[in-house]
Amino acid sequence: MPKLAVFPKAFMHALCKDGTMKVAEWIELASKLDIDGIEWYAGFLEMADESNWPLFREQVESHGHTIPMMCCSPDFTHPDPDFRAKEIAKQKHWIDMTSILGGKYCRVLSGQRRPELSIEEGVSLAAECIEACLPHAQEKGITLIIENHYKDDFWEYPEFAQKADVFCMLVDRIQHPNFGVNYDPSNTYLAGEDPLELLYRVSNRVVTMHASDRYLLSGTIEDLKKEEGGSIGYAKRLSHGEIGKGLNDYDAIFRELKRVGFDGWISIEDGVDGMDQLERSVRFVRRKIKDYWPEN
Repeated sequence: MPKLAVFPKAFMHALCKDGTMKVAEWIELASKLDIDGIEWYAGFLEMADESNWPLFREQVESHGHTIPMMCCSPDFTHPDPDFRAKEIAKQKHWIDMTSILGGKYCRVLSGQRRPELSIEEGVSLAAECIEACLPHAQEKGITLIIENHYKDDFWEYPEFAQKADVFCMLVDRIQHPNFGVNYDPSNTYLAGEDPLELLYRVSNRVVTMHASDRYLLSGTIEDLKKEEGGSIGYAKRLSHGEIGKGLNDYDAIFRELKRVGFDGWISIEDGVDGMDQLERSVRFVRRKIKDYWPEN
């Protein structure tokens, strides 16, 4: 049966920018939810002090939870080899971080969709960098998970592998037991594509999932595809919403994940409107997990 985690979507500025929330406060808030773990973010301000890492693990585990997944954003498509070497070093540092926190999954990305890059060049650069990190990940018992991502907050350009065809090309290029997919259905809408079509193409490589939902502020899906597909900047027609009340068909998603034998972590990215909303989303996903993975 899949396990359930949460990510502090509503508190990223407070935890990563102005420090108005301490990690210990987020742990206490999250631990009141019906969850199994807390997804971590490498950019929490307090993570700069490595002595905090084992302390955070102890705090989470004292509540009977674990830190299963690390969220970070390497940029592997830069044309400068020295820049890419530094990104590889950062990724290895995040792998170490994940290991000390007790996690088993560490995110990777392709990098930015720089206009001068051809698809083949970008896929090759990203694959080479990810493959350079895999021996270290294997040594630490960590699986690198590539997400069908949209865009890191600090990037100029969207994700190089944002489009499904490019994403699948990159996933197919890397065949390693310590590499898999972190599937996020909502991000697919930002590429002007169908999240189920992508899932059916990569479901046998999915090892973790981000559960989120989006809803249209105006217009239709066809309007979104025409107006926003793959553009720089967040789609103006879309907004984050409570899970189960947006565009994603979670029954279809979970049917497919059940079909391929998925039993990994599902991390909820929600709560932008407060902890009550996050709690409702947790209840929704927990109920769906029980529906599709009934206990024997």
